[in-house]
Amino acid sequence: MRIVGLTGGIASGKSTVSNLFKAHGIPVVDADIVARNVLKKGTGGWKKVVAAFGEDILLENGEVDRAKLGQIVFSDPGRRQLLNRLLAPFISRGILMEVLKLWIKGCSIIVLDVPLLFEAKMDKWTKPIVVVWVDPKTQLQRLMIRDGSMEQDAKSRINAQMSLDLKRSQADIVIDNTGSLEALHEQFQKVLTQITRPLTWTEFMLSRKGAFMALFSIFVGVAICKRSP
Repeated sequence: MRIVGLTGGIASGKSTVSNLFKAHGIPVVDADIVARNVLKKGTGGWKKVVAAFGEDILLENGEVDRAKLGQIVFSDPGRRQLLNRLLAPFISRGILMEVLKLWIKGCSIIVLDVPLLFEAKMDKWTKPIVVVWVDPKTQLQRLMIRDGSMEQDAKSRINAQMSLDLKRSQADIVIDNTGSLEALHEQFQKVLTQITRPLTWTEFMLSRKGAFMALFSIFVGVAICKRSP
């Protein structure tokens, strides 16, 4: 099984690339969706976060006000690190369960869409790693237009994340999304060809088919040994 890591930065276009993978039939495990699930009312993640940040972050229905929590952590690096530490085990477990479900279905290629791929050390699970990159000026402009935010607020949100240049330096594949949507699609087609190449022997043995073949080989070997004089 090949697990592809997909990451980028805010307003880099990572979600667009993630949707392109889905449109081409590649299953995607979205860490943002997993993170929303582990923060649902009554879950272990919800209890940890409410205990650490107080009930002021809750909506009237008891769910976490994600916008309010986001404002708190983006302006305070210490509290942002606390939130990441609290949720990391739940998110990792949730991602692992989603990967397991896809493995059971027989998927041989899976994309992990994880904004904090490097920060959460999840890059160790993935190969290759795809980083969607844009230059700082373009990233700032796109974020301000997308969210209607002021320049300082947008800069604060960008600076709260690992820099795209650093992520790019650790990537196996870089998609430069500074240009047009058409240019992005052209690059994506090349990336799609790369990640859908035949599995290596090691990757195949990690797939469901490979595991079944290994078990069958063991069964046959044991049967032969029992019949030998």
